[in-house]
Amino acid sequence: QVHLVESGGGLVQAGGSLRLSCAASGRTFSSYAMGWFRQAPGKEREFVAIMDWSGGSTYYADSVKGRFTISRDNAKNTVYLQMNSLKPEDTADYYCARSRYGSASFSENSYDYWGQGTQVTVSS
Repeated sequence: QVHLVESGGGLVQAGGSLRLSCAASGRTFSSYAMGWFRQAPGKEREFVAIMDWSGGSTYYADSVKGRFTISRDNAKNTVYLQMNSLKPEDTADYYCARSRYGSASFSENSYDYWGQGTQVTVSS
């Protein structure tokens, strides 16, 4: 069983920064792609950023490209999401997820383990 625990969410003013962390249990963290998704109130969950098992390939939603950075530390079984220049429209619950595969995938169906989410609120 794999457990993912997100942290780092909170309230921040527009233009500010936050760094989300996702700590994973299990010895095979480094073999799998990881992703960050978010769900705003009243909206469907959407892809934010994904990274393959090695960290060599990353992909971002157009809405966050240039502002967010996904990274991973396989020695610490942790994936991060650095969020800069935050906007009110970034307000959402943010979830990390572990893929079934080593290569990155945009489809939520590729992810078999999900964290409980951490709330990010950006005030204007």
